[in-house]
Amino acid sequence: MDNELCVCDLAATIDTTISAISHQLRLLRNARLVKFRKDGKMVYYTIKDEHIKKLIEQIAEHVLER
Repeated sequence: MDNELCVCDLAATIDTTISAISHQLRLLRNARLVKFRKDGKMVYYTIKDEHIKKLIEQIAEHVLER
């Protein structure tokens, strides 16, 4: 969660298509949950801020509870 990743790295990390990741990232950007930085043709994404990181950690913890 602390790393900046490009769309292709995100797709490889969760084993999905670049198209699917791009669609999801657009939704997350519109919701202001992620931020992005362009470097030439590459676009790098990170989680917007610490509040969002904490929410994601809490959701993951809840999902993993049995």
